[in-house]
Amino acid sequence: MTNALNHSIATLNVSLERDIFLRTLIRELSGTLQDVVGLEEASGFISVVGERMATQLDQDYKSALEVSKLSRKQVADVLIDLKKRIQGDFYVVEQDDEKIVFGNRVCPFGEKVLNRPAMCMMTSNVFGTIAANNLGYAKVELQQTIAQGASGCRVIVYLKFTEEAEDAEGREYFRGLESV
Repeated sequence: MTNALNHSIATLNVSLERDIFLRTLIRELSGTLQDVVGLEEASGFISVVGERMATQLDQDYKSALEVSKLSRKQVADVLIDLKKRIQGDFYVVEQDDEKIVFGNRVCPFGEKVLNRPAMCMMTSNVFGTIAANNLGYAKVELQQTIAQGASGCRVIVYLKFTEEAEDAEGREYFRGLESV
């Protein structure tokens, strides 16, 4: 009897697998943080996690490329590649020595990101930390996000402290001591 019961439970049509479970976990954690401490504080907590992940990813890519520092083009390519590996669809809209403008058609968190803008701090911190650690400075502006209901994302990574960067709403990042 127990075997038949276990077998029927195992064959139930329940959409649960590791990816959905982990995305839901992150969604609920960020939502709980947003509800308990507010959006700004929740974004701060998620930023710490994003920065730690970015530092590790930066080292992984530099190690794989066998370089001590990424160029601007490599930074853009790495940011696109890492998002692609986690099922995002980021692409470069434009880039020059002052900024890189990214578009995105698919969030790696899928529909779990809706109404959870704090989750976008992962992108801000990963992009900002990797750019700053390699190029000295970054300011990330999350101009449009899927989390806030847009059909896609528009993320600007300013690489120099220009008037345009100063006027942009975003988070600044500076090269860490271990990256010098």
